[in-house]
Amino acid sequence: MRHLMSPLDFTVEELDNLMDLAQDIEKNPKKYAHACDGKKLATLFFEPSTRTRLSHEAAMLNLGGSVLGFSSADSSSATKGETVADTIRMISCYANICAMRHPKEGAALVASEHSIPVINAGDGGHQHPTQTLTDLLTIRSLKGHLDNITIGLCGDLKFGRTVHSLIHALVRYKNVKFILISPEELRVPSYIRNDVLDKEHAQYEEVVRLEDALPKLDILYMTRVQKERFFNEEDYIRMKDFYVLDAQKMELAPKDMYVLHPLPRVNEIAVEVDDDPRAAYFAQAQYGVYIRMALILTLLEIEV
Repeated sequence: MRHLMSPLDFTVEELDNLMDLAQDIEKNPKKYAHACDGKKLATLFFEPSTRTRLSHEAAMLNLGGSVLGFSSADSSSATKGETVADTIRMISCYANICAMRHPKEGAALVASEHSIPVINAGDGGHQHPTQTLTDLLTIRSLKGHLDNITIGLCGDLKFGRTVHSLIHALVRYKNVKFILISPEELRVPSYIRNDVLDKEHAQYEEVVRLEDALPKLDILYMTRVQKERFFNEEDYIRMKDFYVLDAQKMELAPKDMYVLHPLPRVNEIAVEVDDDPRAAYFAQAQYGVYIRMALILTLLEIEV
C-alpha cells in the first residue's frame, strides 16, 4: 500500500508517469469517468481549505467515485479528544482512500501507519505534496519541461509549505536555478538551504527586491504572507504587503514567463494582472484536479 506524504515519495520517473497520466485524463476525461465507481474518498480537514479539499473531491467525483468527510476540526471528534490514529482507523471502515490536512507536522504520517492510502493535503508548515504535484504539472504543461528553468519564489519563504515542497521536488531536475525573493524575516529556513539546496548543489540566490529578479525568470511563484503562521499581529501587518505584483512590474518580466500562485491570494497579485496571458494561477487550479485524479488512480492501483 502506498501513501503520499512528500513529493519525494515518488521517483522522478514515477512523477513523470503520474504527469503523463494527468495529461491523458485532461485530453480524454470520458475514458476515466467510471474508473472509481464504488470507491469512496474521505476528506479529513482539521484545518480550513477551499481549493485543496474541493479539488480532491472534484477529482474523485470526476472518476465516478463518491466522497465523505469533514471540513474543520470543529465538526470532528477531535474536539472530544480523539487521536488522529483513532480517527483514521475509524474512517478506514468507511472509505478506500483519504486526503488529510492537519495543523500539526507529521500528522498525516501517523495516519498512514494505521490505514487505507493517505494523501497528505498539508501538515502545518511542513509539506504540501499535492500542491507540489500541481505546480510541477503546471510548469511542465506551460513550458514543456521541468529542467533548464529559472524559478523565482517570492513572499513567505519561511512558513510557506508549498515553497518548501516545491524546492524539494525541483532540485531533482537538471539545471534548475532558484531565485529566492523575500524580506530578511521571511527567508527560506536554514534547513532548506543546508539540507536541500546546498546538499544537492542547486544554483540559487537570495534577493529582497522583486524587480531585480523579474527579468531573469521563466516562472514566478508568488505566495501570500500567511497570517495564521505569525505569532503576533504586528509582524504580520508589517510584512503582508511587502510584495505586490502589478502590471507595471510585469513589464519587467520576459514575454514567456508565467506567474503561478498556490492561492488564495490576498494583496500580493493585483487583480489587473489576471488579464495578462502570463497569469497562470487559475489554470494551475484546474491542473490540480487532473493531477489529483491521477494520484487517486495510482494509489488505488486502478488502471484504465
